Amino acid sequence: MITVSPSLLHLEPGQRVLDLGCGEGRHAIHLMLTDEVDIFGIDLSQQDINTASDRAAPFLSSGQQVGRLQFGVGDALRLPFSDEFFDVVICSEVLEHIEDYQGVLREINRVLKPAGVFAATVPAFFPEWICWKLSDAYHQVEGGHIRIFREKQLRKSIEALGHQHFARHKAHALHAPYWWLKCLFWGRDEHPLVSAYHRFLVWDLMEKPPLTRWMEKLLNPLLGKSIALYFVKPAQPEKAVATEALPESDSAAAPEQELIA
Repeated sequence: MITVSPSLLHLEPGQRVLDLGCGEGRHAIHLMLTDEVDIFGIDLSQQDINTASDRAAPFLSSGQQVGRLQFGVGDALRLPFSDEFFDVVICSEVLEHIEDYQGVLREINRVLKPAGVFAATVPAFFPEWICWKLSDAYHQVEGGHIRIFREKQLRKSIEALGHQHFARHKAHALHAPYWWLKCLFWGRDEHPLVSAYHRFLVWDLMEKPPLTRWMEKLLNPLLGKSIALYFVKPAQPEKAVATEALPESDSAAAPEQELIA
């Protein structure tokens, strides 16, 4: 189950893709199977990286991969990559966990190439707000969510770096009621309602029946559990106009520089 839409990443063969905060590898493994790109999955948790590697192993051993995939442990605030290293960066369901999320955005901006694509997803405000109201434990667990983003807040933070927003969508509407049930009966995953809804989600994920696909598409704008935002970094940094050597009258008439996207 992936949250980012691969078609909006505009991937090309040979590109480098960073899945930052990759967790157990869902986006990284998906792209390895579909696109001829180099994917780097980075997460702070060694346990999650081990799980991601184990999940990728059967595809690698059977030769099903199209792209190349590497996993590693790393800190989102101090990435072990040079400036402008990646063509695409994915940061899915990560920023809501991090105190200095703006520092992470600056680090993403550093490693992303000019004209590169950045996809960020976070829990959507309304479904997440209900979870917080139903259970304090939901967001107070170690490593849990420390904030609820409003879409405009996150978009403004990324646009402040000069990135230009070009697409958005919500995802996983059918998962919102499951998390509401989990919060309502927190710590009681064996509760009949929680376990029954979980079985439904597993069935839906495996079978992908047209009816539920249509239902989720219809419900996503209102109940989508996640909001995904897509940006492109300017193709070249804004250049300051050199006015020192110009006469005062010419300096005043110097044209403004534009960002090229």
